[in-house]
Amino acid sequence: MENYIVSARKYRPDTFNTVVGQPSITATLKNAISSNHLAHAYLFCGPRGVGKTTSARIFAKTINCLNIDSHTEPCNSCESCLSFGENRSYNIHELDAASNNSVDDIRSLVDKVRIPPQLGKYSVYIIDEVHMLSTQAFNAFLKTLEEPPAHAIFILATTEKHKILPTILSRCQIYDFNRISISDIEKHLQEVAQKENIVAEAEALNIIAQKADGAMRDALSIFDQVVSFCGAKVTYKDTIANLNVLDYDYYFKLTDCFQNADISGTLLIFSEILDKGFNAHHFIMGLGQHFRDLLICQDPVTLQLLEVGGEIRERYKKQAAQCTVNFLIGALQLSSECDISYKASSNQRFLVELTIVRIAQLEELLKKKHLTTP
Repeated sequence: MENYIVSARKYRPDTFNTVVGQPSITATLKNAISSNHLAHAYLFCGPRGVGKTTSARIFAKTINCLNIDSHTEPCNSCESCLSFGENRSYNIHELDAASNNSVDDIRSLVDKVRIPPQLGKYSVYIIDEVHMLSTQAFNAFLKTLEEPPAHAIFILATTEKHKILPTILSRCQIYDFNRISISDIEKHLQEVAQKENIVAEAEALNIIAQKADGAMRDALSIFDQVVSFCGAKVTYKDTIANLNVLDYDYYFKLTDCFQNADISGTLLIFSEILDKGFNAHHFIMGLGQHFRDLLICQDPVTLQLLEVGGEIRERYKKQAAQCTVNFLIGALQLSSECDISYKASSNQRFLVELTIVRIAQLEELLKKKHLTTP
């Protein structure tokens, strides 16, 4: 039986061109390599799962590649690249600062720095979760970081830049990695699905991308989970069932009830949502997001901010045309007030029910206000 490799490892980028969602950073690193303007210390910071350590590894591999191509990408065929790919390279050293954060660990690293590389030009030291180093360890590292040997390059990676000493920050070139956009995650997941011979609905991949919250590693892990549940065909219905996500359809039906001032229908739909085991707080936050999405559909200029695709996007545009801006703003305000008051409420279900009843009455109140305005 063939060993299974999770998608996050199997499809981990191995060239700058395959890094998703960080074009400015990869372009800057490639320009630095091609112009031979390499700093001795870099700090890669940003949220989890956005490519910090992956980019550090690609950078380390590229500067040691014996046959860098015209696009400043590693050849993946020379001895240096092959040894890196097989995890036997003596030029690249990785340290997990979360579990190796003492002064002795750093002193051991400093001793290694003096040894020149056996193959290639540089010894690269990647220190992951560097904010976990103790103050004493940071201080022991300072002098080496400031004046390393010519063959040594340090790449520090962290999710919490604010915890790093200013004396360390001042010695590094700092690269801030962004959360990966939903569209970029969705596109990458589609590519992975095609390589794995999996048929995936666009709406299903969009849900996974939203759930990942900007982290590609999380998106691939969720994708693997959904594939285990769905098999070779990933559908929207199966995805929301597996991830326990509330179907968009509920929000569309609720908004129709709001437009028709159907208080009874509104309360029945909310009761059905609770009966299915969904959290009322998550529901009200999702409702607020739904109104926000309808509001940005009102103007073609802001339509690009809508982060859904396929048939659901068309449903948003259609329902937005049936709602007034004043209704959506009022509904957003009411749902936001409910969200803020939710935790402090002694009867949370009643609070949410009162909110949706008030939203159902909004259209009539707005009409009365319009009629009485001279």
